[in-house]
Amino acid sequence: MKIVIITGSHRPGSNSGILADHFQKGVEEAGHNIFRFDAAHKTIHGCIGCDRCHMNGPCIFDDDFTPLREPLVAADMVLFASPMYYFGMSSQIRSVIDRFYAIDQRIMGGKGAALVATFWTTDLGKASGIVESYKNMLAYLHWIDRGILLAGGVNAEKEVLRTAYPQQIYEFAKTL
Repeated sequence: MKIVIITGSHRPGSNSGILADHFQKGVEEAGHNIFRFDAAHKTIHGCIGCDRCHMNGPCIFDDDFTPLREPLVAADMVLFASPMYYFGMSSQIRSVIDRFYAIDQRIMGGKGAALVATFWTTDLGKASGIVESYKNMLAYLHWIDRGILLAGGVNAEKEVLRTAYPQQIYEFAKTL
């Protein structure tokens, strides 16, 4: 299986990045091919809705999204690993998702997806915005939800390592 991992945190030792690392380790051990894209360390111009791509062609922007295009098209599954910022995915991941528009017709249907979201509160209900955004995106793209891990109660750098979340995502990855 070809799996794309898209992360969205700037912080070194970020909790969402650590969970993405554990997921990656599990899927690599299971023999899958990985393309990892750390969005927060890339320069991605937001979509401006010019429609020059016609949802199936080159974008007018030639930036760090360009190397992600073909791995996304070829992917069987995409993992989104993001800290929750103001009840949604990080703006870095949002910029990547907005640029899906240029390859919309090439990525429509059949892919699996999973979401990992980290946040400081233990009230999982506060993650409803990030979850609903993810589910709406999947419904539009006709992708299949393979799982959601809401890692609440983590904020400080590497705090997630003191929880069961890394083992949970690793075990999940090995089942793919």
